[in-house]
Amino acid sequence: MIMLDCGLSISSVLNFLPLPLVQSPKFQCLPNWNCRDSDIQLEDGEIKECCGCAFVNSAPEFVPPLEKLIDFSEIDVILISNYTNMLALPYITEGTGFCGTVYATEPTLQIGRFFLEELVEYIEASPKESTARMWKEIQHQLPMPLNDVFKPKNWRHLFSMDAVNKSLARVRMTGYDQKLDIFGALQVTPISSGFCLGSSNWTIVSGQEKISYISGSSTLTTHPRPINQTALKYSDVVIMTGLTQAPHVNPDAMLGELCMNVMMTLRNGGSVLIPCYPSGVVYDLFECLSVSLDNQGFTQIPMFFISPVADSSLAYSNILAEWLSTSKQNKVYIPDEPFPHASLVKNAKLKHFKHIDSEGFSTEFRQPCVVFCGHPSLRFGDAVHFVELWGSNPLHTIIFTEPDFPHMQALAPYQPLAIKTVYCPIETSLNFQQANKLIKELKPGVLVIPENYTQPPAIAPQKLDLVIDPIPDKMIIKFKRGEVIKLPLKRKRGRVYLNPKMAKAIVPQEVQPGVTVSTVTGVLQVKDNIHDLLPLEPTKEELAEEHKAKPTGPPQQYSQLRNVRYEWGTLDINLLLKKLAQEGFSDLKVEQGSAEEVTLLLPSEDTVIKVSEKSTEIVCGGKQSLRLKLRDLLLQCVQSF
Repeated sequence: MIMLDCGLSISSVLNFLPLPLVQSPKFQCLPNWNCRDSDIQLEDGEIKECCGCAFVNSAPEFVPPLEKLIDFSEIDVILISNYTNMLALPYITEGTGFCGTVYATEPTLQIGRFFLEELVEYIEASPKESTARMWKEIQHQLPMPLNDVFKPKNWRHLFSMDAVNKSLARVRMTGYDQKLDIFGALQVTPISSGFCLGSSNWTIVSGQEKISYISGSSTLTTHPRPINQTALKYSDVVIMTGLTQAPHVNPDAMLGELCMNVMMTLRNGGSVLIPCYPSGVVYDLFECLSVSLDNQGFTQIPMFFISPVADSSLAYSNILAEWLSTSKQNKVYIPDEPFPHASLVKNAKLKHFKHIDSEGFSTEFRQPCVVFCGHPSLRFGDAVHFVELWGSNPLHTIIFTEPDFPHMQALAPYQPLAIKTVYCPIETSLNFQQANKLIKELKPGVLVIPENYTQPPAIAPQKLDLVIDPIPDKMIIKFKRGEVIKLPLKRKRGRVYLNPKMAKAIVPQEVQPGVTVSTVTGVLQVKDNIHDLLPLEPTKEELAEEHKAKPTGPPQQYSQLRNVRYEWGTLDINLLLKKLAQEGFSDLKVEQGSAEEVTLLLPSEDTVIKVSEKSTEIVCGGKQSLRLKLRDLLLQCVQSF
């Protein structure tokens, strides 16, 4: 069984109160929600209300993969497309009986580790004294939005760092275009997808059949290596996911708007908060903003990057030359750092710290400034501190660049706020126009996509162009969350490897103009789903067994096989009649059916021989010796070699 990606749904954390680094008077003073039914008692302060919304006052919980849909212990292989799609890995590999192998590129593994380490450290940095449980039992009676969340009883608390380390130890690193054998039955290959460092699409080849899995791809020119479309062409099945979450906006336009809002805020004496992940688009933001700051005369304005893995992320990104775009690679060979943030750090324009309480931060911190920190959900991490610090001042601005979370829901527990809010989602993955163009170029036999890709987004229902177009004369299979579908893919042919010694002995014979054939007699060995045709040479063990049973002479089974002859061509009816007459079958009758069918009757023997273009059938009245005799006569009337 193969699993394609194991992404973690983090949207559930929006239903919880933020985890401040120190006790927050604002969150402590929020009123409790109490059920009107006196028979139902919640723990004290389990549900808090803020500006008409209800939030769970507990450690945040996450939505793991649907473990009831499949047995994780039966998974043989997990193929990871990029580091954003591997955050649920510890839920799958630890404590489930999982014994399979996980494949990912080196950047996917290493940056995925940064994401997981940051997530675990954020949660563990602000532990909750108690865990809310009762609210799940009365979900239908709760106020919005808790009464509408999806199956909260399946939510789970985050795993530990020990589980992360054990899980990542199972990952085998692979490179682009490296062919990986899966038990001899399949060959899987990671292909550059252009989305982020080390991101890959996957091809799965079984004999003559090919499946391509496209997830998190981009045709834009950014820092990762460009997408490889050629390797995905002419697939029997293409599974496409990971399209843009912000189909109605242009990433270049959003980048320009972000820079404009940053400059306006700085001119007015305010500071800017950009909630972000520790890798990915943030590298491009460093580069773009540093240029804009210099051009606008803000060379002294500092940028702060705060994350538990900030130093690791910045250092690692500059040693990934083989995974970068050509322009970034060329800088390495000059030599020069591929990313400008290396020089920004040297020149003290970009300062990075693990936390706001790290040594030296209070000394270096000055305003106005631009702060990059996590988490984009605003439920944990250092971003919580800055929203509380700057939220009441309209001079400051918070800019949301990650489309994973609705920004108004992220800000809901902090309301009322005076800080300026700007939504600039910078999403580089394929939009629908780019996806439709890619599909036409790939020419898949069958396309498999999520059902929501065939409907306009809820925020723009009139935009009928924000869908995947139908493909003329091709099948499109749509699927929903938790749905089981069958792919219309059947193995038609298999591959058999011919032993070199046997190949040398082949002597082709021409059976008709332009067509030559040759017999091949050997032993078919099937091991790990690999079929090998080997010479008729017994092993030492087989020779010993034969010698015990029959001390003299060659092994019987091999000598018989060497004398096998192969018949071909059309049966010569006249020759067969002549041979039957010579053998004493005098009462022979011939009945001509259609042009391709003849029936021979032997009344005295209660026997019928039916001869057609594609088959010959002998029906005897229980006389096995007669049937074998007739068979031998038939074989003498066809060509053989």
